[in-house]
Amino acid sequence: MKKRTLYLVFLTVCFSSTLHAQNTIEVPKGYSTQIGNMVSMLEDLKARLTASVVNLNQNEVDFLLDDDANRIGAMILHLTATEKYYQLYTFENRSLNKDENETWLMPLELGKPARSELVNKPISYYLDIWDAVRKETLKLLKTKDDTWFNSKVKNSSMNNHWAWYHVMEHQANHMGQIRLIIKRVPKN
Repeated sequence: MKKRTLYLVFLTVCFSSTLHAQNTIEVPKGYSTQIGNMVSMLEDLKARLTASVVNLNQNEVDFLLDDDANRIGAMILHLTATEKYYQLYTFENRSLNKDENETWLMPLELGKPARSELVNKPISYYLDIWDAVRKETLKLLKTKDDTWFNSKVKNSSMNNHWAWYHVMEHQANHMGQIRLIIKRVPKN
């Protein structure tokens, strides 16, 4: 009897939590089918990651798990820099230029420079930058169709679809890392 009760509680929790989740991949208005599916997934991941960090205090944003780790804020900026890189790579068929390197190279690479420089900024600082880059991504993706999405990036073995899949799976990987770090922050 006890196992059955636990099972029913488990099902109830699972069912009730799914009522608040997206649970569908739907093409947003204005996008081709395959691009729209990717947009739906990118936006879902961003929303879930944002929900995980939006209420973090400064100690949590700046916490270092160990001497080789990255801060949560730095990782959000890393995701943003990766997305910016793939905007340039897929829409303009180029890498970062000299001016863009000044802004994006450190968060792309992370490590020691990011540990010392990306500190003492509220989580809203990082999320606002990500919002601006995402807004541009969505605008640019709206101008393309599935033929473009399935075509190869110039001078590359990957197609545009794979490039944006990589942006998405990169965000999913770091979301897990960020959630692990949040659980490890010492409680006051």
